[in-house]
Amino acid sequence: MAEGASLRLDKFLWFARIVKTRALAQAMAEEGRIRLAGRVVDRAHAPVRVGDVLSFATRGTVRVIRIEALPARRGPPAEARTLYSEIAERTLTSEALGD
Repeated sequence: MAEGASLRLDKFLWFARIVKTRALAQAMAEEGRIRLAGRVVDRAHAPVRVGDVLSFATRGTVRVIRIEALPARRGPPAEARTLYSEIAERTLTSEALGD
């Protein structure tokens, strides 16, 4: 995609195979479970660009990723892994949650 281009958040998460369905990506966004550059996102159509940082909890871990490229389609897993780089991944525990 061209420089300065953007893609809907839900499409990026689905194209990058971070979530199994686009509907799941939409639900995560609308429930406020995703942060874009530290700010809570509450809409699935929020635009994401190369260099943006996303953070979200999934399957008991908190993932922080940096978008490296915007996809044109939902490709194979090997291609999907090149779209982002993992900054941090932390397991959610009762200690981390402050309980």
